[in-house]
Amino acid sequence: MTSVYQYKSPLGWMTMAAEKNALTGLWFEKQKYFGSTLPEDYEERKLDVFDRTMQWLDLYFLGKIPDFIPPISVKGSEFQKEVWSILLDIPYGTTRTYGEIAAEIARKRGIARMSPQAVGGAVGHNPISVIIPCHRVIGADGSLTGYAGGIEIKAELLKLEQETIAGIRNY
Repeated sequence: MTSVYQYKSPLGWMTMAAEKNALTGLWFEKQKYFGSTLPEDYEERKLDVFDRTMQWLDLYFLGKIPDFIPPISVKGSEFQKEVWSILLDIPYGTTRTYGEIAAEIARKRGIARMSPQAVGGAVGHNPISVIIPCHRVIGADGSLTGYAGGIEIKAELLKLEQETIAGIRNY
């Protein structure tokens, strides 16, 4: 049975979803594809994984770099999972372009080219916002293109990370 729970972030309400003891979804309210992995039947119930997720989010929004990831379980195509795995490897406070991720996948697969637009589609359907950091993916020209939670939220997340990194450097 899928359970959901609400979290009040500084950027608005977020809904967490989990099955057993693994996070399966984390969305900002009114986010595009909100609840995309939720089944028709679910219950509102606090689980241990929600406590871990809220701990991670509290640290993150306080400008601290969490040193753990709550247990996650993503549902999607193999391609989407491959993209989301790459997102997890993008270091805090840094960005990558859709083209860079496409090139990495092409290299891994031994093919000449991978479509940055296909990568963009997978990034946009990421069901676990912030923890799987799709906000760290930007356009080839450095622009803040596409974010299912909204460009304003993407900008705030990147600003928070840059301020945290700057604070560490100045410490």
